[in-house]
Amino acid sequence: MALRARGGKWHFRFKLDGREYAGTTGLDATLRNERKAQDMEVDYRRALEDGRRPTRRVLIREFSDGVDEFLDWAKAHYREHPNSYKRIKTSLASAMEFFDKTPVSLIDESQVEAYKTWRVSEHEVRDITIRHDLHALSSFFTYAIRQHWTRENPIRSVEIPSDAESVRMHILTAAEEKIYFMRAAKMRDLYDVGRVILNQGMRPEEVTTLAKADLDMDRGELHIRSGKSAAARRTLNMTSETRLILARRMDGESEWLFPSRRRKGKPIGRLNSAHDRLVEKAAEAGVKIDWVLYDLRHSFATRAAQAPIDLATLAAILGHSSIRLVQKYVHPTAEHKKTAMVRYEEVMKESETKMQEPERTWTN
Repeated sequence: MALRARGGKWHFRFKLDGREYAGTTGLDATLRNERKAQDMEVDYRRALEDGRRPTRRVLIREFSDGVDEFLDWAKAHYREHPNSYKRIKTSLASAMEFFDKTPVSLIDESQVEAYKTWRVSEHEVRDITIRHDLHALSSFFTYAIRQHWTRENPIRSVEIPSDAESVRMHILTAAEEKIYFMRAAKMRDLYDVGRVILNQGMRPEEVTTLAKADLDMDRGELHIRSGKSAAARRTLNMTSETRLILARRMDGESEWLFPSRRRKGKPIGRLNSAHDRLVEKAAEAGVKIDWVLYDLRHSFATRAAQAPIDLATLAAILGHSSIRLVQKYVHPTAEHKKTAMVRYEEVMKESETKMQEPERTWTN
């Protein structure tokens, strides 16, 4: 039996019953680790002799150090989806505070449950935040298993809040819409973006990244050319209000409908900051506005479903690849459900009437 250093790691190679076996210990090729590497080689050989599946020894890795390495990997892995990386990084920041120097291999479902309790009691987070935190942790543990820092993903044994429990959205009433846009009227960009979202069901970033070339004013169409999926890249028919708003923004030398500082074509905007300022000023005046800009898209979806627009068409308008994704936006009111049942009963009565009609005898 012999060890050899390759790529900065201890590797082993030996023969057993005329067959050669080789592998890596995963340990850095240092004198300090040489004895451990030899023991791992012996364990591997004994497992073969005993007819067992060789099991690699878990490498001790503190949680905080492991997360640092994982985030380096995640930044490259999610380079096409930077928002996903940011969400994971944000979620793991609190986990690093809680688990800190705990070895990754010692974190089990009981400690994860304690982490959930700590997030709720100390930070007063909602279910949607817990859901994001646990998904980020699950991604980390999947990576940790590949790195041999642990053998199990404890998140698989932990209850994760469901979509229904964790989705946070607010559907604006007519009164809330009126109050919001009366106050937003002094902020042209915020007002225009908000109205377009409410009229078209677009994501805020889809509106702010619109170029003048994306509009076909003669046909009354706008084209969303970039998106995270094929379904997100779509063509929408503009409402009359959207056409008026965007037509006003066609003036000027900029190629963008909402000019601002940009990085790779995407605005480094202050839109959410403008919304936050509006909320603060409203609060000073005793007016409560407790929704976010994205809720205008939720409001469009719910109103469209109540119109009613069928879910398949609504999914295409919203840029979703399946009806299942649209269903979380749909919140029928009691009145709409009552109306739907009245319509259903009318259809049933019409059907019964036709069934009771006597058969006609046709003569030539």
